[in-house]
Amino acid sequence: MRQGLDVRLEPVGIGTAAERAQLLAPQLKAMGDPNRLHLLLLLAEGPHSVRELTDASGMSQTLVSHHLAPLREHGLVTLTPKGRSNVYSLCCEALAGPVKLLATLAAMTPEGADACCTP
Repeated sequence: MRQGLDVRLEPVGIGTAAERAQLLAPQLKAMGDPNRLHLLLLLAEGPHSVRELTDASGMSQTLVSHHLAPLREHGLVTLTPKGRSNVYSLCCEALAGPVKLLATLAAMTPEGADACCTP
């Protein structure tokens, strides 16, 4: 049974579908790399330093820093200086746009609506 989602494809103040796509594409691209997605999933558990992310992910410090840069650039993670290191946190507000868009797209098909919605 198809249920409605409380998600709108048209964020307030943003124009056409083409304009929204232009705004969201860079964030989706930044999240599209498996290593970056791995880091985002680790940060979803809580804030971590680069060292903690290195230990948890198995990636080198250089690779972790390399992948954190575009995530910061697109506002998906934030950093807070702490002593001699930086602590990274997930920026849930920045993830809301892409997540809402993907949920809306999924809900446009009966299969997606069934997967996204619970009675």
